[in-house]
Amino acid sequence: MNNKTILITGASSGIGEAIAKKFAAEGNKLILNGRNQEKIYALKKELEKSYNTSIHTIIFDVRDFDAAEKAIKELPDNFKDISVLVNNAGLALGVDKEFEGNMSDYETMIDTNIKALLKMTLLVVPGMIQRQEGHVINIGSIAGEKAYPGGSVYCATKAAVKALSDGLRMDLYDTPIRVTNLKPGLVETNFSVIRYHGNKQKADNVYRDIKPLTGKDIAEVAYFVASAPAHVQISEVEILATHQASAQMVWRG
Repeated sequence: MNNKTILITGASSGIGEAIAKKFAAEGNKLILNGRNQEKIYALKKELEKSYNTSIHTIIFDVRDFDAAEKAIKELPDNFKDISVLVNNAGLALGVDKEFEGNMSDYETMIDTNIKALLKMTLLVVPGMIQRQEGHVINIGSIAGEKAYPGGSVYCATKAAVKALSDGLRMDLYDTPIRVTNLKPGLVETNFSVIRYHGNKQKADNVYRDIKPLTGKDIAEVAYFVASAPAHVQISEVEILATHQASAQMVWRG
């Protein structure tokens, strides 16, 4: 697919950045969202220099629902027709037991992983229905399939992403709009650094003695599902490193 308008939340790094690069390389226009203005502007400059593409940036924290609504309403005319919404912004914070964790961390995960995804869906999908064309790609996780110790709230948020994806697909079954839930396993980005509140040593240990997935791997899958023929809806894709069998089963040979 090319010459489409792709909106990506959380595009300043990791999976979001990789998805932006892949869709730009294939000749699509991008709307890049992120909190870090410097990183988003640097990515915009890089992509416009490397590829024949147009980039529009919308700088806000996805938890700021008023800012999100304002940004979508004020999109330039040549960016209003969004063909693909990639709800990528998300995070995990902490590995505490559920009864020992930090409520602020819990609220941040819920607001970012669930409520912000829902808000972007509310803002973008009605336009897709009006145009009878579109695709919503939600970045979920294998954590949404089964909880694991130290991750109950994060797992709950990703279970919600699965439920929201399934429910949206049902709500749209009489339209041409498609919905896909991508569920990665171990992906080496700054995800674990954020989860461990900046402790790089603990973050690096997550990927010890295994070749994890990269943001580029997830971007390739995102592009694949988006470029499938119009009559093909790939509802879910679970993506694991070769030596990972589940959230807890990792062979570190």
